[in-house]
Formats: sequence, C-alpha cells, structure tokens
Amino acid sequence: MLRSSAVGWWWRPFTEVAEAAVFLIDLAPDAAHEARALEWLSVTERARSRRFVHAGPRRRFTLCRGALRAILCHRLGCDSQRLTFGTSSHGKPFARVDDMPEPISFNVSHGRSHGLIAVAPRGRLGVDIEERRAREDLEDLADAVLGPNEKREFGLLRGDARTQFFFRMWTLKEALMKALGLGFSLDPAEFEVPIAVRRGATTGTFRFPDRPRVLWRVDDLGTEDFAAALALEPIPDRCGSSDG
Repeated sequence: MLRSSAVGWWWRPFTEVAEAAVFLIDLAPDAAHEARALEWLSVTERARSRRFVHAGPRRRFTLCRGALRAILCHRLGCDSQRLTFGTSSHGKPFARVDDMPEPISFNVSHGRSHGLIAVAPRGRLGVDIEERRAREDLEDLADAVLGPNEKREFGLLRGDARTQFFFRMWTLKEALMKALGLGFSLDPAEFEVPIAVRRGATTGTFRFPDRPRVLWRVDDLGTEDFAAALALEPIPDRCGSSDG
C-alpha cells in the first residue's frame, strides 16, 4: 500500500498497478511548493531551472524533478545529495546512489496542470499524461499517430468523442514507447492499442509486432481532468519467467 509518508506538499499517491506506484503532481503556480521543490534539486538542476525563460516550463520542471527526488529518496532510503541520475544510450534516465546504479524503475510525464510519476522496484515502465483539449491539427496528429484500424475507428466518431479517443490512444502509445526506452526511433503508427482497450477496457496486454517476446501490461489511468496511461513490463516471480 502507498504510505502517508510518501505524500508531499505538491504530490500525492494516485494509484497502484501491480508493483508500480503512481503519484499525481499538482503543477499549479504556488510559491511555497516551488521553494520546497527547489530544496530537493542538485546544484546542476537548480542551474537548469534558472535557464528556463518562461515561468510555466520552469515551474513544471522544478516541481516534477523535486517530487521525483523526494519519492526516490524515500524508496531508496537515501538523502538527495547521494542520489544522482545517469542516462541510457537512448536517453532514458536511471537512478544512482553513491554513484552505484539502482534497479528501481521510474518514469515522469507532465501536462500543463498535472504530472505523473510512476515507480517500480525493477522492470521497465512508462507513463504519460495529456491535457485533453480541442486542437485544429487533430486530424493531422491522428494521421501521424494512429494505425489503420485506429484511424477507421477515429473516423467514425464526431465532436468530443474524437478528442477523447485520440488522447486516450496517444497516452497509451506514449506510455508503451517510453517503457520500451527507444526514444523517437519508434513510429507510433506502426503498432495499435489492443482492441479491447480501444473499446473501453481499462487494462490489457500488448506485444510490439517486431518484439513479440515481451508481453506488456497497459492501463488507462485517465480521469475527467486528463488522459493518462501506464505501460509496465511484468516482473517474473521466483518460480517462473516472463515472456521476455
């Protein structure tokens, strides 16, 4: 269960999926929250924060990174000075304590008003959050993001249902791509969300067409306020093994 000690001034437990815990971050302007978050940042991160020209991106970076550090330190039993980050060859970050890599897995996503942080003891995961809003370029985005069957289903919808469907597909695909950890080398139009999830199921399983050995779990975490999704690589138990 999520513990009350993992609740911060500007973040709180949101949900749990298998071994993953997901936290919701409040990104609304709040001077006290930003000051508290800054206390968690390293010297390099504070300098990075100051380089943002606009207040919105600076606030979102500060609050998300501060919450991430606080959550990871709580889980790893270390203070912020001992926690550093490395990056994989595709740019995905990982945690270090005293310069030693930790198996803990995490991922961060933010929109304008909310952010999500997903954490698991190990294994790959990805999370995505998007503010739903009407867009003039929705048709172009759908053409770039959706696969053939998804495009047909999108074309049958009208009004707000189209927006809802698109952002649901987008977050599910973004979460899967972030979990895989290959950056922008993967085309989201080349794979499709499982049909049961497209038709309303909140959870399902998925295999990348060119990487079928790993069976991923996908969960729709969307609320009335935002679209969101989590992708998780199942962790094998001690007596068995995963598909991958």
